[in-house]
Amino acid sequence: MAWREDQARRKVARFRDETYWAHAVPGFGDSAARILLVGLAPAAHGGNRTGRVFTGDASGDFLWRAMHAAGLASQPEGRRAGDGLRLHGVRVAAAVRCAPPANKPTPDEQARCRPYLARELELLRELRVIVPLGAIGWDAALRTLSALGHAAPVPKPRFGHAVEAQVGRYTLLGSYHPSQQNTFTGKLTQPMLQDVLRRAKELAGL
Repeated sequence: MAWREDQARRKVARFRDETYWAHAVPGFGDSAARILLVGLAPAAHGGNRTGRVFTGDASGDFLWRAMHAAGLASQPEGRRAGDGLRLHGVRVAAAVRCAPPANKPTPDEQARCRPYLARELELLRELRVIVPLGAIGWDAALRTLSALGHAAPVPKPRFGHAVEAQVGRYTLLGSYHPSQQNTFTGKLTQPMLQDVLRRAKELAGL
């Protein structure tokens, strides 16, 4: 928490004239979503600045472009809250709600944020498909579903891109995280992410 607020005070040169959100970042999207994307955490100068998950940084730019191409977002970019971006049948949240140092949340931070993800799942009555973005998102989804009484299969499903697992009434569908580390190296491409999102739509009946 202190690091999150410190980053908002220090800022970076390109955003030095902006007022940062600097609070926990809630989920965003359709309240009747049938698909939930679960990311890692807000970026220090992305969601921590804008107040909206996956907004204002390169990861978000990559994600919204794919979401728009798959027919899940009204526009291919999201710069800040209130910019007109709308999601169709999908909601986006993070496993950890506050920006962590080096984008690496500790196990304690993950555990403290889990009840918020659990409550979000409970409120999404139409939810059918969960798309964890990265291994931390995959683990967070499994742990959250377990806390809600949906036991994971044995052996525990391992994360992988386009891997599917059934947990209770939900289908988990994995995707590599749209971080620059993955997109710059070609580990995750636009066609790869769009294919996962289209599969999520198919599974959700959208």
